[in-house]
Amino acid sequence: MLIGSISIGCHSVNLAKPNTNAVKTHYKVDLPPKLSPKKTFLWIGLGPQLGIKVINNNSSSKVLLKSAGRPMSLRDGSGKYFKAQNFSINFREVSLSKPYNIERQVIGPFASFESASRVAKDLSKKGLKPLIAHPRDWEVWLPVKASIPINIKVSKMIKTINSSIKPFIELENTSHLLEGNIEIQAPDGMHWDQGIFQGPFQLQPNSYGSWTLIEKVNLEKYLEGVVPHEIGSRSPAAALQAQSVLARTWAIANSHRYAIDGYHLCSNTQCQVYRDPRKATKSVKEAIQKTNKKILTWKNQPIQAFYHASNGGIMASADEAWAINRLPYLKEKVDGNKILRNKFQIPIKSNKELRVFLKTSIGAFGSNHSRFRWERTLTAKQLKELFEFKEKINEDTLKLKVLKRGKSGRVLSLEILDSSSRNRKILRLDAIRRLLPQLPSTLFVIQEENQGTWKLSGGGFGHGVGLSQAGAIDLASQGWGINSILQHYYPGTKYEPLRDFSKSP
Repeated sequence: MLIGSISIGCHSVNLAKPNTNAVKTHYKVDLPPKLSPKKTFLWIGLGPQLGIKVINNNSSSKVLLKSAGRPMSLRDGSGKYFKAQNFSINFREVSLSKPYNIERQVIGPFASFESASRVAKDLSKKGLKPLIAHPRDWEVWLPVKASIPINIKVSKMIKTINSSIKPFIELENTSHLLEGNIEIQAPDGMHWDQGIFQGPFQLQPNSYGSWTLIEKVNLEKYLEGVVPHEIGSRSPAAALQAQSVLARTWAIANSHRYAIDGYHLCSNTQCQVYRDPRKATKSVKEAIQKTNKKILTWKNQPIQAFYHASNGGIMASADEAWAINRLPYLKEKVDGNKILRNKFQIPIKSNKELRVFLKTSIGAFGSNHSRFRWERTLTAKQLKELFEFKEKINEDTLKLKVLKRGKSGRVLSLEILDSSSRNRKILRLDAIRRLLPQLPSTLFVIQEENQGTWKLSGGGFGHGVGLSQAGAIDLASQGWGINSILQHYYPGTKYEPLRDFSKSP
């Protein structure tokens, strides 16, 4: 049974009001609260872009919120209050009495937040105020009148908004419009994405005209939903502790990632994987507690705590993965024992040398990972289907070639070219794996097997920057402690308690 009542309170965000003083670049929402040592509640987007089907297909879109125990309560921005075991929310299109325009210049798409952020920072130095958004891919948004350097490719988006997407709570025979931000309390947690989350929760608008289900969770509790899903609950204690520190550091350093949508972080691989916190075992909780509120810093700021599954035996620098500046604590380095380090020197200078390295596993840390070494096949037919070319191409003349490698041997630019030289695609950095997702990493060599068929032999799984989870597990098994592991992958950084870094010199 669902009970409804009316009360006063709760802040409301109205996206539908036209802005008569300035042209809107997007649906505007409030920023999430700033984090501090005393205020460490993260707003995590569990369900992004809810109701988007209404925009795309002009149809209703339902979401069922199920309690994991006692009845939940729901209160909207106008004060409407409901209590029930489950809530059925239906998103519908509601016409506006006064339409308005959204206009913006768009740069992108980018394969990652990191690459979009580099462009946004460069534009900020020129006095512009760019916004980073993620409607589908990462993009940089600016007002239509902003003067953008001519060397940057931009597109314009102008759209008249005649309606907005609104949530309705469905009762037995009626439905009620919910207004503003919607607060949801679940005393025993709520089922979501095959897990149970404790909340509290908030359903609120985002910058794309749809809605987001957000969980407000303490930083230390958040780690219980990250650490076991990133590195595995059965990892040795020192590896779990290192992962806890990195996940905490990453969350603090990236808490602005989804600011345009009114929350801090997402729950998928665009951020850190955040899933069912019940998977946190006693050993995971002990690792989090042992490193309680501790992070890695460089020059009094949280580091960019990149990590990944396996580096294939060689670490990458940050600028080998994304279009960003080099970071002094993230360098190319053979990730293995002294014998392996003496055998292979940085930089890896030739394809021949890289082929020899990729046939080697003895002495490398984390070599037991399932994708430490791998092979994939690409065909001209696959490439033709994946990419749009200016002109009709002949599959028999298509070529796949590495144009440039980084010091670690990773591919920085990959060329797809036909014999006419008019059909040419160049994939760079993180776009390589985004557009060719069957490749576990960019550490690979290419061999043409037959005309239009290539074998790619590679190593590692992920971008290769920072801590290799497989390597950390291996080192911890050999008796390395947390400090040794962190200094191995992030040399020169400082392991210290979380504090107010805005006051640092």
